[in-house]
Amino acid sequence: MTSPKRIGLVAGYGAFPLELCQTLKNNGFMVHVAAIQEEASKDIEVIANSVTWVSVGQIKKLIKTMQSHDVTDLIFAGKVQKIHLFRNFKPDLLAAKILFQAKDKKDDSLMLGIVKALEDKGITVRSQVEFAGDLLAGEGHLFGPKPTKQMLKDMAFGFPQAKHIAGLDIGQTIVVKDEAVLAVEAIEGTDEAIKRGGALGKSDVTVVKVAKPNQDPRFDVPAIGVGTLETMAAAGCNAIGIEAGQTLLIERELLAEKAKMLGVSVVGLRG
Repeated sequence: MTSPKRIGLVAGYGAFPLELCQTLKNNGFMVHVAAIQEEASKDIEVIANSVTWVSVGQIKKLIKTMQSHDVTDLIFAGKVQKIHLFRNFKPDLLAAKILFQAKDKKDDSLMLGIVKALEDKGITVRSQVEFAGDLLAGEGHLFGPKPTKQMLKDMAFGFPQAKHIAGLDIGQTIVVKDEAVLAVEAIEGTDEAIKRGGALGKSDVTVVKVAKPNQDPRFDVPAIGVGTLETMAAAGCNAIGIEAGQTLLIERELLAEKAKMLGVSVVGLRG
């Protein structure tokens, strides 16, 4: 009898880890999860074959968890805010070594260090979209009301600006009104950038979210979910342009319903 396929999942914030975990199980995998204590939903325990809770900085525990289940392939899913590095952060010796050896504290530098530590122990990190290709945004008007000409102008203006910021590994989101940048995402995350930009623009504000120019599909793939649209609506942002073929649409059906209900236009953009 053939033993079942095993795969590891590092679960961060949001619905994506839940959706991906279910997709992996539907594909015949036994899914062993290392759930980030500061970020992940407890709902993951209902779906996964096993769940071990680890804090940010417990890289050694993460590796031992995967080894205990004979896992040799692993996927990261869901955001882990870098702000945790500055809030009661207690790295184990391996995490401290990764931080010390990183050339800087950019997201890619830190994640590549973690990937190398996993690979050194025989664990391959696979693409976030390998089993979630149907979640990627298409091009054109996707959800919500039809965008106005000004919204489309702001998206066209904001797209290259956002790509430039993403290329510097600062953030992947900017907030625009009348072809002026109101806010840029940094360490605080997408929602806080949206709130800042919305507060400045008051209304008729557009959000643009993109992938990095050389996006590593193993981590930090851009995504939007219902929470993104709720934050936008509360902040006076009524349109979002996302990079087509590069952005994950989490809980697509709920996203479509929420966009219609809140009056938020969602558009897939090509560079």
